[in-house]
Amino acid sequence: MQGIGKVMNQAQRAVKILRIRQAGQSFDGPESVFGDHVDVSCAETFDEAHHMLANDVYDFILATPESIHALERAEIVQANPEWVEAVTEGIGIVDQRGELVWANPRLLDFSDDVRSFLQSECQNAFDNSADGVSTPRKTSRRVNFMSTDGRVFELTTTPIIDIDHEISQVVGVIWDVTRARERQQQLASIDAAGRELVKLDAEEVAKLEIPQRLELLEKKIIRYLHDLMHFDNFTIHVLDKKSSKLRLVACSGLPESVEDFDLYASAEGNGISGLVAVTGKSYISDDVTTDIHYLKGLVEAGSSLTVPLRLYDELIGVLNVESRQKAAFDEDSRQLAERFGRDIAMALHVLDLMVSERHTTRGQLGRDVRTEITAPINDILTDIENLIEDYIGHDDLRRRLNKIATNATTVRDTVKDVTSTKRAVVGRHVGPTRSDPILGGKNILIADDEEMIRETVRDVLASVGCNVVTAENGQQAIDILAGQTFDLVLSDIRMPDRTGYDVFAAAKDADASTPVILMTGFGYDPNHAIVRARREGLAAVLFKPFKVDQLIGEIRSAVKNAPKQA
Repeated sequence: MQGIGKVMNQAQRAVKILRIRQAGQSFDGPESVFGDHVDVSCAETFDEAHHMLANDVYDFILATPESIHALERAEIVQANPEWVEAVTEGIGIVDQRGELVWANPRLLDFSDDVRSFLQSECQNAFDNSADGVSTPRKTSRRVNFMSTDGRVFELTTTPIIDIDHEISQVVGVIWDVTRARERQQQLASIDAAGRELVKLDAEEVAKLEIPQRLELLEKKIIRYLHDLMHFDNFTIHVLDKKSSKLRLVACSGLPESVEDFDLYASAEGNGISGLVAVTGKSYISDDVTTDIHYLKGLVEAGSSLTVPLRLYDELIGVLNVESRQKAAFDEDSRQLAERFGRDIAMALHVLDLMVSERHTTRGQLGRDVRTEITAPINDILTDIENLIEDYIGHDDLRRRLNKIATNATTVRDTVKDVTSTKRAVVGRHVGPTRSDPILGGKNILIADDEEMIRETVRDVLASVGCNVVTAENGQQAIDILAGQTFDLVLSDIRMPDRTGYDVFAAAKDADASTPVILMTGFGYDPNHAIVRARREGLAAVLFKPFKVDQLIGEIRSAVKNAPKQA
């Protein structure tokens, strides 16, 4: 107490001392040493000491080190009340008796069972029994807890060690991890769903044609978006790089009018989807009624979330989700949608690769067949030619050899023709025939950018009595449909300017009863036109090369079953 004596010698008044005495503690006070020269106030509890310090000024404080530490913590809290209010975790200080000597407002907001759990775990640090030996646990510990209302909490307890290396108090920090756990489980489910999307060819769809695979993929995407993220109203568009057009692949819960929008990757006049497609950045609209970028979709829509579909660093499309509630989407929604969006992009890419591989493989197979068959047939023709020269004078044998040579030549040329990548119609339709009772006199429009295919199909249909008009590309077909009606439209899907779906849509706009058949080379459908067109009344799909009988049969069926005009 030398410091007190020094102050007393300098001061002209009694020295004010605050003594903090904890329960069970006893020691002689300074008044027994310095008598009337000191003014001693005694605080029996920590809260009482803090109150006295807040309302008076003292020259000295006499207390144990842990009490001094607690007072320092309290002063920090007192000086930064807004910081304490902002902390989202519950914080409490517990003594050896398990009593909560201090708590922040957040902890006090928690239910009684949460606070009791914190106190119990903190008290356990004082008496950590192991193998019958009681030893204080001087390290931090993290445990989980489920409250009576089903919420999950995580608690970290940290002992406060005094100068004697003993535990004086234990600090507990507890926070609600329910949402984080749910999100973790949701992410795991999304990862599993993503793996299922890209397993399309390996399991259930190995024997399906490309349009059926697209339909199955669409159903899976819709189911996962609904079940995992509770997105009920959404569209998925794929970006056509050549035209920058956003082509609709899937639509759920939104009115049919959204399919009429011609959207492009552009920041102006193309809705939020167009904006996201050109910027590559996700967009949350908390109130679409005041958003200048929003194009009307969901009836009485309140908010929307739009994210890019990325394949690595390449943007291939856009996912747009809408809700009738305002501010229905947050950062968690955005992150989850972006994550699943990558899986959607990968699934679409895998499907395109699968189709392209099928296209390439068949083309290579055709070339291999031509190579393997043409060489031996040419050898046969050479041998026959030599035999004919050897058998001069044997006219009957020479005629038979010539017939064999003719047949061999026909086989070689037919194989070459059938395996050509530009071949559309397999088989021969010999000469003009009498008018078909169903197709005779029918007006048919053919759209294909390959001249050979266009003319071959025209000749076949003309031979059964059809009146045929041809278009060299999609735009020309659309222009023709604007001024002329047809009993049937036959269009290739993949054309350089406008796709088969564009021709389909124009035909339906001109006359909804007009049947449309789409043609595609080896099932290749880069813009997923078949899925959408089938949903809107596509009559049939022909996969090149197709047989004459198949072509006539599909057209006859489509014309026969076309709805009658009112």
